[in-house]
Amino acid sequence: MSDPTPSALAFSDVRCVRGGRMLFDGLSFSLPAGAAGLVAGPNGVGKSSLIRIAAGLLRPDGGTIAHPPTRALMAETHAFDPARRLIDALTFWASLDADPARARDRATDALAAVHLSAIAEVPVRLLSTGQRRRAALARVVASGATLWLLDEPANGLDVASVAVLERLIARHRANGGIALVATHMPLDLPGAQRITLPC
Repeated sequence: MSDPTPSALAFSDVRCVRGGRMLFDGLSFSLPAGAAGLVAGPNGVGKSSLIRIAAGLLRPDGGTIAHPPTRALMAETHAFDPARRLIDALTFWASLDADPARARDRATDALAAVHLSAIAEVPVRLLSTGQRRRAALARVVASGATLWLLDEPANGLDVASVAVLERLIARHRANGGIALVATHMPLDLPGAQRITLPC
């Protein structure tokens, strides 16, 4: 018997209407294991709405979507408790994902991956903008999710941190993960499928 759980992200004739305005209609694409999709277009065309639909936070106005069983979202808000130490805030979120018993270890490894180990004990409220963005990326890494949904992940990152982001996406894909990335900044995503939304 075949496994009914989808191993790809697939949009079929998806429509999105926000505020009475059609952002896109008839959008279809499929990203199998190891693939990346790059959502392009200027601000206001629906890139964030597309990511939110893929995350299950926004209902499409038409069409169907299939996705892997685990998803992780990196958006503008990091959703960390500002009073907690970074390691504790990240461990809390990791404990909600797969294998809660290893949440602390996954959080520690994720902070190392984004070069934030040195400030693991620092309260979230004291982090700089760039550090908060890297912490949000660490949250995605620590999740262990198959599908990464990254909305403007390079915002607030310096050149070195963008390189870390690119390496982490490449590693995720090499391990069979999928990444859907919405960005107006250039990112090196070899072989990524370009998903262009109409202006």
